[in-house]
Amino acid sequence: MEPKVDAFLKRATSWRDEMARLRSIALDSGLSEELKWGKPCYTVEEGNVAIIQPFKEHCAFLFFKGALLTDPDSLLERPGPNSHAARRMMFSSLEEVVEGEPRLRAFIAQAIEVEKAGMTVEGTKRSEPVPDELVEMFRHVSGLKKAFEKLTPGRQRAYILHFSSAKQAKTRTARIEKNVPRILEGKGMND
Repeated sequence: MEPKVDAFLKRATSWRDEMARLRSIALDSGLSEELKWGKPCYTVEEGNVAIIQPFKEHCAFLFFKGALLTDPDSLLERPGPNSHAARRMMFSSLEEVVEGEPRLRAFIAQAIEVEKAGMTVEGTKRSEPVPDELVEMFRHVSGLKKAFEKLTPGRQRAYILHFSSAKQAKTRTARIEKNVPRILEGKGMND
């Protein structure tokens, strides 16, 4: 058990019992534990398998490659409309965690096999169009295009979705200008 996760759970103001039970299930399943992105993350052979996520109304056990798991009862859901690979199981009480434990353990076993087999979720066929304002910024900021292209596809996509979601050109430009230093440093939006 990772001391940093102990401290995370001790500081938690909500979902403490639920997260502790999820942690116990993950560790019992043979996963290694560490604190990544400020949350308990579970790995096998150094590959990310799952993460525990506390939210306001519920907590979740998210599988990074959940789209590859067999889910005949549709218990796993996409975290958002732009999520491609991740799927999560949601809980709003300790009773729900206890009740869902057999299915969760089955998902964890599948996820471990997926990771050990080196399986990957195929990328989406559609690519997000690069906003004109970003193309223009590439022309004016030295090294920006090269730095952007060095980012992982997921980080590039996150930036493009964020920039493109603004309805007005001046808002898109402002978002891009605000993030230029992060891109030049090789950081994603959430790093």
